[in-house]
Amino acid sequence: MRINIIPRSEFVRVRQAPQGYFAGQASGDELKKLTLIADMCRLNTLSAVKRAGSGHLGSSFSAMDIVVWLYYREMNTVEFGFKHPDRDIYFSSKGHDVPGLYSVFFSLGVISEELFLKLRRLGGLHGHPDVSNPGIEANSGSLGMGISKGRGMAWSKNYWRLGGRVFVMTGDGEFQEGQNYEALRGAAHLGQDRLIVIMDHNKVQSDKLVKDVGDLGNLEEKFLSFGWQVERCDGNDFRALKTVFKKINLISGKPTIIITDTVKGRGVSFMEHPRVLREKGLYKWHAGAPDDASYAAASKELLEKINIQLAELWLNPIITKVICDEKKPSALPPHSEEYVVKAYGQALAELGSIYNNFIVLDADLAADCHLRDFENRFPKRFIEAGIAEQDMVSMAGGLARQGIFPIINSFGSFLASRANEQIYTNACEGSKIICVCHYAGLIPAGPGRSHQSLRDISLFGAIPNMTIIQPCNALETRLALHYCISQATQNCMLRLNIGPSPRIIQLPQEYIFTKGRGAVLTTGDDAIIFAYGPVMLHEASIASEILAKKEFGLKVVNMPWLNLVDVEWLREILGAAAKIFVLEDHSTIGGLGDFLLNQLVSHGLLSGKTFQKFGVVGLPECGRPDEVLKFHGLDGATLAERITNNI
Repeated sequence: MRINIIPRSEFVRVRQAPQGYFAGQASGDELKKLTLIADMCRLNTLSAVKRAGSGHLGSSFSAMDIVVWLYYREMNTVEFGFKHPDRDIYFSSKGHDVPGLYSVFFSLGVISEELFLKLRRLGGLHGHPDVSNPGIEANSGSLGMGISKGRGMAWSKNYWRLGGRVFVMTGDGEFQEGQNYEALRGAAHLGQDRLIVIMDHNKVQSDKLVKDVGDLGNLEEKFLSFGWQVERCDGNDFRALKTVFKKINLISGKPTIIITDTVKGRGVSFMEHPRVLREKGLYKWHAGAPDDASYAAASKELLEKINIQLAELWLNPIITKVICDEKKPSALPPHSEEYVVKAYGQALAELGSIYNNFIVLDADLAADCHLRDFENRFPKRFIEAGIAEQDMVSMAGGLARQGIFPIINSFGSFLASRANEQIYTNACEGSKIICVCHYAGLIPAGPGRSHQSLRDISLFGAIPNMTIIQPCNALETRLALHYCISQATQNCMLRLNIGPSPRIIQLPQEYIFTKGRGAVLTTGDDAIIFAYGPVMLHEASIASEILAKKEFGLKVVNMPWLNLVDVEWLREILGAAAKIFVLEDHSTIGGLGDFLLNQLVSHGLLSGKTFQKFGVVGLPECGRPDEVLKFHGLDGATLAERITNNI
């Protein structure tokens, strides 16, 4: 697939073009230039996401005109520099729109072409904002935190007597998160007039309308009641943006929020949400890269629009640069067709027909968590909580206290940490609840640190009456879910990888899913390695295969029970192996390794043996699965070398 970008030289050409060509209206030409630049950035965003293999187009496109206005006309940031103390500060709280922000940065020379083309690559641009990248002022991706962080920045400017304002972009669905309302109250109480919040009100969450997930009501009245200055405009119209920003620059004594009405997917007709929702029912361009046909069609449409605008400004057609062609490798290494999360969704719907004692709760991730089948088949047993994990978990606790059995779903990084206190409180009440932590572990690493769930085992492991399970394949996923629903007496946390399994892990033919017991996948008496989940078991198997060629027998054990073990089984499975390894899809702290080490020491099973954990140390990296695994020393080849070095 041939992928093109517009080089920075073309942005310079547009910016430096003489004004007054069009109808003699210099100011009108200037707004037309901004419209043109925004569409040029949209094309580059499209190409960057296509090349990366994943990303967020819908919200990048809806917010694009606002971001272009801020950096090209409103803020002093580029002129002053991103380290100048008196600079204006901008960051996105939602973070999904960062590919669009990177495109604006590239157009202004803030980031190089080389870095721009490394979206979601090791050493490149993170899939959600990260301060390690040039121009990024705050990490985001975990929703609802931005206004509070903006308050801190605005307060600091006053404290240090510095110039500059703080602009925070939020999503509209993001206002289902409760922290926003704490921040609204606090900012108004302190009269923080340097703080300007911009809501990208594109009216669509991940794939449904905000009003259908969790209606926000009358936004102007809501924000006015908190004591904010409230303005509203068309966020995809530069003339409207010019007017509203001119007005808010006169406001003092209180913070301002601008509700910008936008269109998700703005700029590409078949990505714009009114048309998509009318034709398909669900919005499909929130996340993910376009297929080849969609990329070609979107690119063609944007190029035609750009060239029409150039002609109106008496400028020559756009010049593009090929950044990728058919000879380039695919974005992802080879993988199987199995997704354990898809198997979970299928099993959930199947078990819903057998057991009528459970209901399912979701935090606006029904598509990613494969809950749609259950939702469609059992709508009265499905609760969409929206972007509000703490509320969802406490609601589940209330349901459980009234005799209803809840199964709650969200990404592990959000559910385990944000709602941990609520999960703990529920556990103290003795009610049975299943927490399903999707998107567990290091991979996929493209979205970045906010989404890589590497603390959840330790956070859930410290909660009483909690059993933690991670299945290795589709079969074990069904068995684990069945156990949690029909047999478990404790609360359960089910941990699921969200991406495709690198290979389908083959369990022994006689395998029975038994409490506290795993399964031997490869034989060997020289060393044993415990692992869990399809990603790390794949890498452990590769290590075993490499070592076998060196006549070193590495026994690979699938251990789905992450905080529970049958000690007699453990004693038997260790056999004569003198070296014990644990491969974590988690931090090295608080995972399966720490649990097994405690059991080995407590039961005298470590005598004469050595023990070592492999896992993520420090912050996880962003990039392709293969390069990130290798960076952390967790790919099969590196594991084989690390094990050999311990012989």
